[in-house]
Amino acid sequence: MNTRKEQLKAFEKLLDIMDELREKCPWDRKQTMDTLRTLSIEEIYELSDAIIENDSEEIKKELGDVFLHLVFYSKIASEQNQFDIADVLNSINEKLIRRHPHIYSNTKATTEEEVKKNWEQIKLNEGNSSVLSGVPTSLPAMVKAYRIQDKVKGVGFEFENKEQVFDKIQEEIEEFKNEKNPIDREMEFGDILFSLINYGRFVGINSEDALERSNKKFINRFKKLELIVQQNNQNINDLTISELNSLWKKAKNT
Repeated sequence: MNTRKEQLKAFEKLLDIMDELREKCPWDRKQTMDTLRTLSIEEIYELSDAIIENDSEEIKKELGDVFLHLVFYSKIASEQNQFDIADVLNSINEKLIRRHPHIYSNTKATTEEEVKKNWEQIKLNEGNSSVLSGVPTSLPAMVKAYRIQDKVKGVGFEFENKEQVFDKIQEEIEEFKNEKNPIDREMEFGDILFSLINYGRFVGINSEDALERSNKKFINRFKKLELIVQQNNQNINDLTISELNSLWKKAKNT
């Protein structure tokens, strides 16, 4: 591992490269915060993929891309006399110290739950109008549901045990089965998903990660199925569902 001095030197080099690219490269010079926004979202998803695959080399590369974007935004802001990278880092440093009084002050917190409760209370004291005000509106629905549930847990709004959470899932399923109105059925279906996400969170499972792993597993198996079809000189569109299910089981076993 690199020393702190080497780490700082590498970060300084990135800042120097950013300055040079912003001055000399036509593409880099043209970028704005708006044009970078969607690219940044893409980079975060690529980092997420690398983490799910547990590919340390790819994680390193994708983290580098994310670092670049953070420096890029700060460079653009400095050109507009709004703030620079030092202001960004000082801001997060101050927030971390302020929200960890059990480390930097005399507040007591010996468990993860106590830390989270203190964190949410400090945010309210800082002027947030709601415990949920920190949940971005643009988050994907599944991630947003998880964050909502985790936030309200921080102020004690939580089921007492997993059996109660599972009962809630069954309750929502029954309501869905009995609902005839199409619009209300959609709402009831959303309630089932929300309750499933809550159960996963309660037992330590992140639903977004779990579903993405299932997606990858399905893709992998279906590609194996397609390979078997190809090796058999068949056309997948000509196969019956029974034949496809048989091939699916074969792909699953391999």
